[in-house]
Amino acid sequence: MIDKPTNHKAWFLVLPVLIVVAFSAVIPLMTVVNYSVQDTFGNNQFFWVGTGWYEDLLHSERFQGALFRQIIFSAIILAIEIPLGIAVALTIPRKGLGASACMILMALPLLIPWNVVGTIWQIFGRIDIGLLGASMDGLGVAYNYTQDPLSAWVTVVVMDVWHWTSLVVLLAYAGLRSIPDAYYHAARIDGASRWAIFRHIQLPKIRHVLIIAVLLRFMDSFMIYTEPFVVTGGGPGSSTTFLSIDLVKMAIGQFDLGPAAAMSIVYFLIILLASWVFYTAMTAERADPAEGGR
Repeated sequence: MIDKPTNHKAWFLVLPVLIVVAFSAVIPLMTVVNYSVQDTFGNNQFFWVGTGWYEDLLHSERFQGALFRQIIFSAIILAIEIPLGIAVALTIPRKGLGASACMILMALPLLIPWNVVGTIWQIFGRIDIGLLGASMDGLGVAYNYTQDPLSAWVTVVVMDVWHWTSLVVLLAYAGLRSIPDAYYHAARIDGASRWAIFRHIQLPKIRHVLIIAVLLRFMDSFMIYTEPFVVTGGGPGSSTTFLSIDLVKMAIGQFDLGPAAAMSIVYFLIILLASWVFYTAMTAERADPAEGGR
């Protein structure tokens, strides 16, 4: 079999994209790296500090606390939204007007901007005028997200679940729709139960989609900023001060450019490492010989 010659002229079509990415991503990243190894006292005067900011950051209780809260938040979000999204997707009809209506309802929360979501829940949770806050107060439940750390955490978690579970639902539903009807016919002939169908047919067939859902939700939850900042501002105290909020406070509020740049690089590396792990798991699943080369 004769190999066809490769046409490298197609790279010229990609070249404008590469140039845009270089200016919008690589160059700003290099600027942040430059700030992370220097210190400044203003007047555009910089002093070399090497890895000093990184060492201080890794030994900082403030950074460790923010990182711990960020990890806990992402773990809670994934533990709730992935199973809940699968459960909701299983209840949606496969076809018909009901399926279309469900898709529209699931897409509505995703269309709301992040700052608007934060504002909605900020008002919704207020004791004086918010439906949730007033209802909790009327029932005698101690709920005040501005003063109680537990209430603040519950509010932020429920808000994220309300906003982003729809994404998992849509991805899981797309995976379920891709399963041929022949699998279900064979399962009914064998007398398989509903749980057996889910465990041996549906879950294995949608696991690639679920890996993508986990990756997307992990990245979004680990970089969350606008919603909790609008609702709680990182409080009460520092109970909901995640890495993103702490980074903005350090860079803009305190104007500590060196430590903030070092935190940005560490933040970026953590997300990059986690994304690489998920991508490796996803590609390993696709290369599994048991899948018959698919």
